[in-house]
Amino acid sequence: MHFSLGIDAGGTYTDAVIIRDSDGAVVESSKALTTYPDPLPGMKNAIDRLDTGYLKDIKLVSVSTTLSTNTILESTGFPVGLIMIGDYVIPEKLPTDYWVAVSGGHDSDGEELKVLDLDSVEEFALKVKSKVSAFAVSSYFSNRNPEHELAVKKAVKDITGHPVVCGHELSQDLGAYERAITAFLNAQLIPITHKFIQAIIREFESRGINANMLMLKCDGSVVGIEEALEKPIETIFSGPAASLVGASHLSRLNTCAMIDVGGTSTDVAMMQNGLPELSSAGAVVGGWQTRVKAIRMETSATGGDSHVWLKGDRINVGPRRVIPLCRASVIYPEFREKLKHNRVAKGYLCENIQVTKFFVRTGFRPIELKAGEREIYKHIGKEPVSFGDLLIALKKRPSPSMLDSLIQKRLIQAIGFTPTDALHVLGEYNEWDTEAARIGAHMLGRPLKLSPEDLSAEVKRRVAHNIAEDLITYLIEGMPRNEIDRVLLGKNFARFRVEIPVVLLGGPVGAYVEDLRKLINAEFIVPEHADVGNAVGALVGKGIKRVEILIKTRLVPKSREEKSEEDEEYGVAPESEVIESALQQEKKNEYIVFSPTERKKFEVYNEALEYAEKLGKQFVMDYMIGAGLGKEEIRIEVSRKHLAPPGWTGVPLETKFVYVGVGVPKNSLTV
Repeated sequence: MHFSLGIDAGGTYTDAVIIRDSDGAVVESSKALTTYPDPLPGMKNAIDRLDTGYLKDIKLVSVSTTLSTNTILESTGFPVGLIMIGDYVIPEKLPTDYWVAVSGGHDSDGEELKVLDLDSVEEFALKVKSKVSAFAVSSYFSNRNPEHELAVKKAVKDITGHPVVCGHELSQDLGAYERAITAFLNAQLIPITHKFIQAIIREFESRGINANMLMLKCDGSVVGIEEALEKPIETIFSGPAASLVGASHLSRLNTCAMIDVGGTSTDVAMMQNGLPELSSAGAVVGGWQTRVKAIRMETSATGGDSHVWLKGDRINVGPRRVIPLCRASVIYPEFREKLKHNRVAKGYLCENIQVTKFFVRTGFRPIELKAGEREIYKHIGKEPVSFGDLLIALKKRPSPSMLDSLIQKRLIQAIGFTPTDALHVLGEYNEWDTEAARIGAHMLGRPLKLSPEDLSAEVKRRVAHNIAEDLITYLIEGMPRNEIDRVLLGKNFARFRVEIPVVLLGGPVGAYVEDLRKLINAEFIVPEHADVGNAVGALVGKGIKRVEILIKTRLVPKSREEKSEEDEEYGVAPESEVIESALQQEKKNEYIVFSPTERKKFEVYNEALEYAEKLGKQFVMDYMIGAGLGKEEIRIEVSRKHLAPPGWTGVPLETKFVYVGVGVPKNSLTV
């Protein structure tokens, strides 16, 4: 009998699940803390807690992760240099201080508009080489001709040795700036994802597990892990995709909404008739519009490990993730006493200065620290230190902005009160040290004149409100959040009703069901194994590859015919010269085929059509076979759309092919 192993390394927990291939039943599952910043020890712990009797019969291993999404939400990605080519509008708000705009780019037909200013690119690369870990490049209409992006990629790699992500590699959609943002966000994630994939490959090699290895992509499909190692950009958002696929599988529902409450974030998505609903414009994460083909989802920075902090008399939840007090007390044996005696003047309160907040090193190697950062960093070690400890060590007030910068650079990790602590106080979750959670609730509640239970109940209510708001924001696109809040708070004498089942995933997510039912009239379902739904989803995803190819018709001047010797000898009548001049102005059709890798011109439409059809199918087939699928397991669906004015009888102005290859990976589940 054969089994499959799914692993999800999330921001807080690493889940592992073993599923029987014959019927898709979950036979074993485990959960361990995700280790930070290296996920490998956490993965080992999760696997070690499984029955070893199953491991020898594992024939498929599939992995998903929310680490990439969490990195974007928390703004803790690695520094990236951004290179923008061409005359497109660049907004004032950019995600990096290291950027340059240079001349170059193409038009909508793929013809060069301006010569690429490669000298400026090389000067920029040398200038920021030591300050960044990767580069991103986006050129005007690179989706129609990528030669400028490819030239920059080669030059920058030769100069710096850093990874370079091109916008055309991620998307063939229009929008040079959006492709730039997409390339930038993915470049941020390369070091993190690369380390993660390398670690899992080594781990299974060391255990002698000989299995087909896959990784879930952000559209709910799977990819061979070797390819994911070469192009880690394709695996971002795979955690939310795994949640959706897992929710549908565990609930046996082909149509449902899904809410996954993780440690750092809450994700909302929908499955309709067995297929994930995809984003038409690309995924939006952390407020950035991308061009990544992904499931349509709503992601917010509310999770079980969101930092609960005070500012004046206001309770804030998130957006940053911290280690819960209850868990820190287990990791650091003396922490509870340290927490009990911590003090902070009320007037100093901000997100990084809290009576319940502490800091520890992560183990990441520092790169280019400012003097103020370096001064603080040297006083933070492997044991938790508070703001007061730093105040004494530095003999001055530590800069909250410097602490924030060290957190963003992943050099230190914060500890604080969280919704997980609140559930411990309320007795609805008892995984860690409840007493530490109660001490924290008492300290936060005291200035608000709230008991530990009352403070925790208010935190729980706010988390449920945020979850409900995320669900309605997803289902009713464009509805302002303030209007959603008015209804959720009962100010409109109305209530939301959701007509499809809502499946909840996450560790203690069942604790929020009653609060959610008070806010929204819906069928909320918490399926069995909801706590490891992501790991299940990693195993039930199919192999899917989408390729778009465009044929564009354009008018070009006819070639001028050479004069005959007879014309040269006897001359040409004035009327003939007039006619010839007119003929030179005549136009003919030219057909350009745009694919993800090339641009090719044809003089005959049917030849362009035949080439595009063959190329699209070959793209899909090569990709799917490379992902471990056999030809007999692959089904390719082709859709064709023509663009032409009403009543047009000639060749279409544009013809767009969409090829979708679908297959079930070898040794995958039969459900």
